[in-house]
Amino acid sequence: MVYHVVRYEGEFGFIKPWTAVRDGETFSQQFLTPSIIEGIRQKLEVESILRHKLLYHGISVQQETVRARAFGKRAKGKLGLETSILKRGVMIHPCLYLAFSKKADGEKASREHICLCRNEDLLLPKGGCLTMKEEEFDKLKGFELRFGMTDKSFMVGYNRFDDNKPMYGWIEITGKPTAETNDEV
Repeated sequence: MVYHVVRYEGEFGFIKPWTAVRDGETFSQQFLTPSIIEGIRQKLEVESILRHKLLYHGISVQQETVRARAFGKRAKGKLGLETSILKRGVMIHPCLYLAFSKKADGEKASREHICLCRNEDLLLPKGGCLTMKEEEFDKLKGFELRFGMTDKSFMVGYNRFDDNKPMYGWIEITGKPTAETNDEV
């Protein structure tokens, strides 16, 4: 099969962990769920995204103070929930490859920016639309969550685009997906 591939790069990027337990427990920073890919597909206005590969230089753990939605509300005479501190991992210099089946989709995507989970985490296309065989794409370095149910699959979240149904997949890791320079990716 022939893929039409677009490479995106950015300065930083955050992937929202799908569980209430944050990055330090789930390590969900390494994969894009089916609903994240669907959100990117909708933003790009393309027919489908066949596959993806994600790599980055490292993760910067940042602390963030958050308040519960009920903060400050009184419940049975008590003050509402206090603030808490979360640690979130932000990828440094993420690189994302997206594979499309149609050349027109790849060319269109190569002229658009994307974001992973926050609008301020922009990834810009680099190098236009490349044509490569599936075997070549398989050899690209990166983390890839392959979607579907197999004996290797685990639950990766709930699909906000499909009635919050559980999503499943398995991770394939090719090469060293945490590179020190963009030349290595």
